[in-house]
Amino acid sequence: MFTTSKPLRFGDCDPSGIAYFPSYLDILVGVLEDFFTSLGFPWRAMNEVRRMSVPTVRLDLTFRSPGFQGDRLDFALAVRAIGRSSLDLEHTVSRGDTVLWTARHRIVATSLDTNTSLAWPDDIRAALTHHLETAHAHHPAT
Repeated sequence: MFTTSKPLRFGDCDPSGIAYFPSYLDILVGVLEDFFTSLGFPWRAMNEVRRMSVPTVRLDLTFRSPGFQGDRLDFALAVRAIGRSSLDLEHTVSRGDTVLWTARHRIVATSLDTNTSLAWPDDIRAALTHHLETAHAHHPAT
């Protein structure tokens, strides 16, 4: 499982100081980018050298508790399934022991030249497979 922490900043919140949910998605994209960098595949190199991208094709979020300006968000990213070109991820975002939200997320490897899906290159597939977790994490009921 890949883990990282990100702050919930002033600009990520509505006037009441509660997280503005579209900001969560922007932060999540950064976490995904950090995950690929940790595997040795920074997005800039994937885009410019390999001419590939990893767009989101499905994202299902469940909000459990509000986040507030100044919170430290702990992200846990689990690789759940690897297809020919798809990658299924599960995210858990917490503040301490409190789960704020979870997400089921599918991305697909695509060619920047043809805008069509492509099979994961062998080296990226191997790195993703190393992180594959088959047992689903248990999340507290809402």
